[in-house]
Amino acid sequence: MIDTLKQNNFTLVLSGGGALGIAHVGLLKDLQKHSLIPSEIVGTSMGGIIGACRAIGLEYHEIFTILKEFSTITKWVKFSFSGNSIIDSSKIERIFENIFKEKKIKDTLIPLKLISTDLKSGEKKVFTKDDNIMIKDALLATMAIPGIFSEKKIGDKVYVDGFLCENLGLLEACHDVILAVDVLGKNSFETKLPDNFIKTKNVLDMFEKSLRLLIHNQTNLIKNSIDKKLFLVEPETKDFNTFSFHKVDEIFRVGENLL
Repeated sequence: MIDTLKQNNFTLVLSGGGALGIAHVGLLKDLQKHSLIPSEIVGTSMGGIIGACRAIGLEYHEIFTILKEFSTITKWVKFSFSGNSIIDSSKIERIFENIFKEKKIKDTLIPLKLISTDLKSGEKKVFTKDDNIMIKDALLATMAIPGIFSEKKIGDKVYVDGFLCENLGLLEACHDVILAVDVLGKNSFETKLPDNFIKTKNVLDMFEKSLRLLIHNQTNLIKNSIDKKLFLVEPETKDFNTFSFHKVDEIFRVGENLL
């Protein structure tokens, strides 16, 4: 794998997955260790956030420091008492403003594509250098899990999380060699049923397991339709919850040493 990546331009594809996406940074550490720089980055949701950080030139340790901020939930969560979501995204927007300033997608050092979903039509939207928008706005769109985070209006369109269309953006890769990291892949769910003492936890675990299976099946259909050299990395994320941001160190480690 490493030799092929060194000898070819390759697209790095990073999946969505909430806190599970912290594992992407472990893989970025591996890439840096082998002096591998992608020629393009495609990201959805948390994969988009981490991908955008790398695209503007941040190294893995700088990105990890940023994610440490998310381990303190009060720094980015502001509950909303109106609208369609539980969390108001204003705190997250300020974090993005501090990182990306006024940079637009066309200003990245590595070409960047961010996947979102048009809430009205249900169609996939891929933000690229051809879209004259700031990175922070595209990120607020790609990470907007419906009902959890505020939807993002850009122009006359309203966008939500890209996982509804393509959680692992393989179809958007322009290069013939793809390195894809799927934190919601086959290693993201238990085969056994939840068996907690508290029924409410069982119900929530079943719901999350079902979503992971749905997204995994979506990705498999896409994966089987592409005709490119694909290196697929699926970190062991089944022991973590989508909102386990307090376990940033542990999740980072499951993404290491997978190349």
